[in-house]
Amino acid sequence: MNVVIFGLGYVGSAAAGCIASQGHTIIGVDVSDAKVAALNSGRAPVYEPGLDELIAAAHADGRIKAVTRVSDELDNCDIAIVCVGTPSGVDGAHDMSFIAQVTREIAAALKPDRASPLTLVYRSTMRPGSCENIIWPIIESHLGAEAEKTVELVYNPEFLREASAIEDFFHPPKIVIGTLGGKPSANMAKLNEGINAPVFEVGLREAEITKFVDNSWHAVKVAFANEIGRVCQNLGISASEVHAIFKSDTKLNLSAYYTRPGGPFGGSCLPKDVRALQYIAADTGSATHLVDALIRSNEAHKHHQFLHATQGLEAGARVLLVGLAFKLETDDLRESPAVDMARKLLEAGYDVDIYDPKVAPSSLVGQNLGYAYSVLPRIDDLMVTQQTAESREYARIIATNRLIDTLAIDRTKLVDTSAIA
Repeated sequence: MNVVIFGLGYVGSAAAGCIASQGHTIIGVDVSDAKVAALNSGRAPVYEPGLDELIAAAHADGRIKAVTRVSDELDNCDIAIVCVGTPSGVDGAHDMSFIAQVTREIAAALKPDRASPLTLVYRSTMRPGSCENIIWPIIESHLGAEAEKTVELVYNPEFLREASAIEDFFHPPKIVIGTLGGKPSANMAKLNEGINAPVFEVGLREAEITKFVDNSWHAVKVAFANEIGRVCQNLGISASEVHAIFKSDTKLNLSAYYTRPGGPFGGSCLPKDVRALQYIAADTGSATHLVDALIRSNEAHKHHQFLHATQGLEAGARVLLVGLAFKLETDDLRESPAVDMARKLLEAGYDVDIYDPKVAPSSLVGQNLGYAYSVLPRIDDLMVTQQTAESREYARIIATNRLIDTLAIDRTKLVDTSAIA
């Protein structure tokens, strides 16, 4: 099939590489010249383990390219997948401006005399009702009575974790396909051929709320684990031993994922979707006291880790922060707890070096770029190489993930904030 993907961030780039590896032809669309140039040279626009190889192979076979604006690319397209960002607005609700803009561009480029309807798939997280109340009216305003014959509207949430996105794409926990009336989609069935997972064919709103439920639950687990971890640490109890007991109960306590006391949650999904669910709950008169406390609990944990990491450390001391991305094996800095740690260290007057081999300030693009420089305007001067990190004398070394294992440094000065033991 011919597939056009709008948005070449982490979700869109991973989808482009994985779908192309299945033999489909991909055209990526993004306003970023840097992302388009990367894809057209056979490189992944973002760092994700194994993604460069998938895109390089597809590029060599002539099955993948990218453009900054769509023109006639949709004429012979079977599926268009929208993966543009829906960042948090000032009130916590998702900012739908990118969705509206891309939808207008797609609707304007569509020709009503298509041989078969375009399967228009949205993967961006959005408030339930967005497909019916925002997207479909835009399509109808351009196509009028021909809209239903020209477009098959689908909401298909993704369940990709950065740093394991390729594995998650081909082995997802579930496949959720939302359509008007919950009708099956032949093109979506063809796109998912060979992927073994439970399939749920539901209405648009049921599919739209799925990511809110999942990500808020993950945030609940992380925040709960860290609250227990703080209590244990303050009482002199081994949180790691308590966690070993807790996770052994797979019948009642579910699983070990997201329940190990350690780093705060961050990244592009959990904080954003928790805020949006808070907004939806307030807007609909729902009382969600636990969900309302998640962000505050997470911020409290960030400060707890800062106090723990700097205990007994004199102002002005040189500190090495190991790990800046929100998790290992990614370069995503959006709402990374490590970025907040770096900010707090700088504001407290410490001389900070930062080591993360996956993060190159010159390679940051889009929201990743904006977030990094808005919180750490001096990021270019703060980042150091492995050689520099190993050669300098530090009063304290603060590790946010397992990157510490790659460095030959004095472990007696190490504070590992990735786990409360």
